[in-house]
Amino acid sequence: MTTSGPSDRSDRSDPSGRSERSGRGAERQNWVERRREKIRAEIDRNRRGDYTVPTWVLALALALIVGGWLALIFLA
Repeated sequence: MTTSGPSDRSDRSDPSGRSERSGRGAERQNWVERRREKIRAEIDRNRRGDYTVPTWVLALALALIVGGWLALIFLA
């Protein structure tokens, strides 16, 4: 006895020969490819030395340095 479930429906094709999810699958594939290309480009930039430190990291480092100096002055 064979029962058809949700997974069976995703494999069926419409009369034009395309699967029901081909549009969504292609869209997801395009997103994955764009994401991979962005990662590759970032790695290439970093290897060339064109990397930048995010502003929030610089602000955090400055706050820690100033806070450390203030703690040293007022607590010592």
